Amino acid sequence: MLEQFIEFILPHIISLLELMGIFVVAWSALSAFWQYLQNTFCHKQYAFQFNLANGLATGLEFKMAAEILKTVLVREMSELLILGAVILLRALLSALIHFELKATQHQAPNEPDTK
Repeated sequence: MLEQFIEFILPHIISLLELMGIFVVAWSALSAFWQYLQNTFCHKQYAFQFNLANGLATGLEFKMAAEILKTVLVREMSELLILGAVILLRALLSALIHFELKATQHQAPNEPDTK
């Protein structure tokens, strides 16, 4: 009974997490592009690279949470290997983005208040 409930509800939760990650990445990209345009044409000083990297890292965390939940539904070893490779690639991307965040944070520590 519990196993059937998990098999029914888990795909919905995974889809929701995937959508949340997509939304965070898309919103961060649009916001960073707007800040880039303001930097270029209005001569403002937004740290859009830091904001974009931060949004990408956050979106990637949602996507990795979905991948981790997918491990509950794995039935065959080949599925587990593919899922493990995806998780490994996303973890490497996350580490790279966090490295970029630290480098960008040291480069532009004074960001103006956007509110």
